[in-house]
Amino acid sequence: MAVLLEEIVQSVELWLKLLRDKPQPYVDPDLDPVLLVPGVAGSILKSVDKANGKDERIWVRILGADHEFRTKLWSKFDPSTGRTVSLDPNSSVVVPEDRYGLYAIDVLDPDLIIGRDCVYYFHDMIVQMIKWGFQEGKTLFGFGYDFRQSNRLQGTMEQFAAKLEAVYNASGGKKINIISHSMGGLLVKCFLSLHSDIFEKYVQKWIAIAAPFQGAPGYVTSAFLNGMSFVEGWEQNFFISKWSMHQLLIECPSIYELMACRNFHWEHIPLLEIWREKKAADGNSHIILESYQSEESVEIYKEALYSNTVNYNGEMIPLPFNLEILKMANETCKILSRAKIPSQVKFYNIYGTNLETPHSVW
Repeated sequence: MAVLLEEIVQSVELWLKLLRDKPQPYVDPDLDPVLLVPGVAGSILKSVDKANGKDERIWVRILGADHEFRTKLWSKFDPSTGRTVSLDPNSSVVVPEDRYGLYAIDVLDPDLIIGRDCVYYFHDMIVQMIKWGFQEGKTLFGFGYDFRQSNRLQGTMEQFAAKLEAVYNASGGKKINIISHSMGGLLVKCFLSLHSDIFEKYVQKWIAIAAPFQGAPGYVTSAFLNGMSFVEGWEQNFFISKWSMHQLLIECPSIYELMACRNFHWEHIPLLEIWREKKAADGNSHIILESYQSEESVEIYKEALYSNTVNYNGEMIPLPFNLEILKMANETCKILSRAKIPSQVKFYNIYGTNLETPHSVW
């Protein structure tokens, strides 16, 4: 028994020694700082109990996902503040700041083991950049945000300004390279338009990956009429239902800001096309295809969502197509159109060409 105990102690000591002697990751001190900005649904969100301060992850999670999503994340837009506010009055939604903002945009459900790659966001990029010599908190940072809100919400803009200053100072006064993905490009562009002086002071390069600068009309039309799922394959059976997601997105300014830009000269005009059965004077039915351009589609959204409601704790809450949010989104479009890249900032717009972005929906 004494011999066995001695062997266990030796094994533990060897294991601790290996941990102490583990080689430190390579760090390149000459690298410029990088700030990663995710797109829609690309940030972990936590719900914080206002009474006791206890928090729990509500986006993304697999276990109990749909119930917690409906309870803690369903929201209602407040036109007086321009914010969408959770229906739960006893909690607030926050984005975790761990690992200099990287935790929130790395693996969106850190508890998931099987099929974990389905909730990777910037994970692979973070791993690769660390191999190249980037260091968390010195040259590598993340900016997660509440993606329900408008991309130009004052609070988000203030947080982004503070993040740029913090990254600049942490790196020893080096200018920043921003890498944004998808809707994150709209957030960065809103900031550029509204705070060009701060952008010019801190930013050296901006790389936008798959940014929907003129909108994502097919995506938005489908979201308004059918809902959406962010997870494909067998995992979606354990995730948030398309209907639950649909009820959230109707009250999200960020989604309205992804509608087709009205002033853009589209090569192929985005359309909503609907097959309808109509009866002729002779009593026979005919199937016709109706086509609606982006502005005309609003009437279809209003018709489809006219009686849409959710039951929240026994209270029926109406959630029609929100014209107040649409008005706000149209103003955001004007702000985006005024953005100009400062002459000393390099801008790279990266997009794929092998798969066209869906513009029209049938």
